[in-house]
Amino acid sequence: MKDYVLSCCSTADLSQERFEERKIVYICFHYELDGEAYQDDFGKSIAYDEFYEKMQQGADTKTSQVNADEYEEYFERFLKEGKDILHLCLSSGITSTMNSALIAKDNLSEKYPNNKILIVDSLAASAGYGLFMEELADLRDEGHSIDDVYQFAMDYRLNIQHWFFSTDLTFFIKGGRVSKTSGMIGTVLGICPLLNVDYEGRLIPREKIRGKKRVIQKCLDKMVQHAENGKDYAGRCYISQSACYEDARELADCIEETFPNLKDKVEIFNIGTTIGSHTGPGTVALFFKGDKRID
Repeated sequence: MKDYVLSCCSTADLSQERFEERKIVYICFHYELDGEAYQDDFGKSIAYDEFYEKMQQGADTKTSQVNADEYEEYFERFLKEGKDILHLCLSSGITSTMNSALIAKDNLSEKYPNNKILIVDSLAASAGYGLFMEELADLRDEGHSIDDVYQFAMDYRLNIQHWFFSTDLTFFIKGGRVSKTSGMIGTVLGICPLLNVDYEGRLIPREKIRGKKRVIQKCLDKMVQHAENGKDYAGRCYISQSACYEDARELADCIEETFPNLKDKVEIFNIGTTIGSHTGPGTVALFFKGDKRID
C-alpha cells in the first residue's frame, strides 16, 4: 500500500505536540492583531493568554485563510517524496479555504499524475475538527488505505457534534452574530448563547440561556441526547476554551461524572487564534461523536 499523509489546517485546535504524536501534518492559517501579521501556530508567535488579553483590551483582529499558492507549496513537499495526500479543510460553512485547496490540487495533479490528492470538507471546527482528525489517524494506524479513510471521512463527518457557549457577548456583537441592543440586554441579564455547528458546517445560535450554571447543564444535556450510546458513550470527548479554563473544567467534571465509560478523561485545549479572533474570550466548546447533524 502506498504511503500517504493525513493533513489538516491549524484550525483543528489541538496542540502542536498532539499533531506530531499522531503524525498529522498541518498548514497554518493567518491573522492580524492591531495590524501586525502572525501565523495561527498554536501560541508560538503569541501566547494564548496574551492574545485574549489584548482582545479584551480592545485590539483589532483580522483573519485570512490559506491561499492556493500556499496550499500548492505545502502539498508539493509531500508529493516530491512520492506520498499521497488526504487533506481535511476547515468547514466550508466558516471559510472558503477549501476552494483554494482544490485549485492547488488541480494544478499539482497535472505535475504529479501518479499521486492522489484527496480533499475533504470537514464540516468541523476547532477541537471538533481535531477530534475528527484523531479518528482518521486511528484508522490509518490500523492499516487502512487512503481511499478507505477518505470514504470514512465523507460518511462520518456530520457525526462530530459541536456545542458552544459564551459568557462574553462582546465579540458576538462585534462580529454581527448578536445585535448591539440584544447584546446589551443579554449582558445585563447574564444571557449565555448556546450555539452548534449545523449540517452545513455553519455556526448557528440555538438557545439563549440565562446564567453560566444553566448553560453548562444544557451542554451536558445535549451530550446525553446526542452522544453515541447516550450515557454509555465510550469515545473521545474534547473541550476547547478561550481564556476561561475554569468554565471548561466545570463542564468537563460534569461530563466525567455523567459518562463513566469515556475513552480517557475529557481533554481541554485552547481555542486557536483564528477561531478565537471571532469568538473572543469567554467561549467554551464541547465536542464528541454522536448522531448525525440533520439541521
